[in-house]
Amino acid sequence: MPLEQPVRAGALELSVVVPSFNERDNVEPLIERLTKVLAGIEWEVIYVDDDSSDRTYAKVREVAQTNRRVRCIHRIGRRGLSTAVIEGVLASSAPYIAVMDADLQHDEAILPDMLEALKGGGFDIVVGSRSVEGGGHGEMESHRVTISAVATRLAHFVVSAELADPMSGYFMMTRPAFEGAVRRLSGQGFKILLDLFASAPTPYRFKELPFTFRARLHGESKLDSLVVWEYLMLLLDKMAGGVLPVRFILFAAVGGSGVVVHLAVLRTLLMFSSFTVSQAVATVTAMTSNFALNNLLTYRDKRLKGARFVRGLLSFYAVCAVGAIANVGIASAAFAENYSWWLSGLAGAMVGVVWNYAVSAVFTWRQH
Repeated sequence: MPLEQPVRAGALELSVVVPSFNERDNVEPLIERLTKVLAGIEWEVIYVDDDSSDRTYAKVREVAQTNRRVRCIHRIGRRGLSTAVIEGVLASSAPYIAVMDADLQHDEAILPDMLEALKGGGFDIVVGSRSVEGGGHGEMESHRVTISAVATRLAHFVVSAELADPMSGYFMMTRPAFEGAVRRLSGQGFKILLDLFASAPTPYRFKELPFTFRARLHGESKLDSLVVWEYLMLLLDKMAGGVLPVRFILFAAVGGSGVVVHLAVLRTLLMFSSFTVSQAVATVTAMTSNFALNNLLTYRDKRLKGARFVRGLLSFYAVCAVGAIANVGIASAAFAENYSWWLSGLAGAMVGVVWNYAVSAVFTWRQH
């Protein structure tokens, strides 16, 4: 168990924000390491846990009973590393904030050097880098190194700073640097450092300190296809300049594919049935296609599975009923006025797309 810490006599100087999900076995080792390297510094550690199934939050609270430097924010119904970091920083009052992973892969030994660099006044943010001289990826799997290299290249589409390791999740910054960017942050995905650099109103003065990425001791890696997808969504959001929500862009793209499905089905069925019947079947088919693609892509972080998928599909049908009726009615009226089949179908489909977006965000993929 970490040694009990006395009540801080001086002003709080550093908050270490640690987003966590299923990292119970790493809680005590990380706090022990922080206690050693931050001796003589007034610090605290804030775990922001996304309702871990292994009850990481309960372990943090247990340690906090005897260690006043330890705090826990237990989030229910919300998930995501970037938003966890944002909430953790906002819950702190320290002038300097460090962000590091809960899995012990970040080298805590460079934290004092990070702090000294910031206190000198010449930098806004100090990044723990695996890609500068003296740093390294350690025993990271080769495919993860490749993914990181590709992601680094893509990062330069939204960040002009010559960061060697924009994918790093290990950094320390001043509070003014964070507060200047916080209202512009996307909070999308896992790469909060990239989000910060892309959101800062003026370019950050930064420094990179080398560290070697360590092997995980406990738990499992969180890198999967969802992480990659959310990273791409972050890039898309930043390239769009925040003018349109990234979900809207994706939903509109999916809606475009639904229009193609709709018209293809309509054209095929017109060879066998009346326009009204064909339009109705095409509408339901396109709606089903839109639901499946949006569940897979647009709302991947809220993806419905199993019984929830079926209920979600039924909900999607229900909330789109008014739009579907308007779709068929408008298209049929246009066709009756001697407009072409494709223009009539397109007019009806557009009504359905707009309605689907508005209602599905509220009812189908609502936050559970």
